[in-house]
Amino acid sequence: MVSEAMSFLAHTNFSAILGAAEPAHVFGTVGVALALGLAAMGSALGIGAAGQAAAGAWGKEARSGKPLSFTYIIMVGAPISQTLYAMIVMNRLGALLEDAPDLAAANAGLMLGIGLATGLGEMFSAWMQGQIGAAGVRALSDGEGKGFAFIIIALGIVETVGIFTMVFMLGMIPAAPAAAVVS
Repeated sequence: MVSEAMSFLAHTNFSAILGAAEPAHVFGTVGVALALGLAAMGSALGIGAAGQAAAGAWGKEARSGKPLSFTYIIMVGAPISQTLYAMIVMNRLGALLEDAPDLAAANAGLMLGIGLATGLGEMFSAWMQGQIGAAGVRALSDGEGKGFAFIIIALGIVETVGIFTMVFMLGMIPAAPAAAVVS
């Protein structure tokens, strides 16, 4: 499998695939894709972890005849916000590529770095938020609902990492010059 992939890479004419695309444009586009792709992966991992814990807790509640706790949904859904934050950065990077291609080309490495940093920051924030959510579901299930406020605070702290990532990376995107105003 690995040797087939290596053979494909060695024998593929990427120039023909990319056509006349400038390498700088390609780097910028890859940065745009990485921002959202990595964040979505982190959200999926986080939601998966918390969702599995919630399913187990609901099974335990059902077996014991208790009503199923809706509170677990908060833990399961929390990691989705990081994908939204990455989408905001992705849209700004994409707008720069479209509206100011020369500026984007001059800052292609920066755009790639912003996309990668955004994707990784959001991915790990979402993934860890899911891990905290999974532990929170178990704590609520075993502790008969006690400790909910502390779990929300822990979820909020790791959410802040995602918010900071978005804000700091948005601040690094080069500003396109204002269009000339015609009187």
